[in-house]
Amino acid sequence: MLHKVKDVVTWGELDKEGASLLLSKRGRLPGNVRLTDAYVKEHTSFKNIEEFAKAFCNGKAELKEIPGLKPVFRLHPPKKGHNRGGIKVSYSIGGALGSRGPEINTLVKKMA
Repeated sequence: MLHKVKDVVTWGELDKEGASLLLSKRGRLPGNVRLTDAYVKEHTSFKNIEEFAKAFCNGKAELKEIPGLKPVFRLHPPKKGHNRGGIKVSYSIGGALGSRGPEINTLVKKMA
């Protein structure tokens, strides 16, 4: 599936800090309500978003464990641009598309 969409999207391995940032800033519940530490503590076995993000990155938790969490994160365009050779070129040759590996975390920080 990734081979089919490699010319349209970018992806990589998200770390704990990136996952925590995505959940806290862009995680939404029904009614466009932000995901908070109190909600995570009340509805899951985790104490806060940081702890859930750590378990998520280790493969011990899934996003569906937080009831009502929308599975889509609406991100802003990256601050100060992509800093690459274009958005229609593969990442391996200087563009913004395809596999980024751990570099996806810098992009997430720019877009959150």
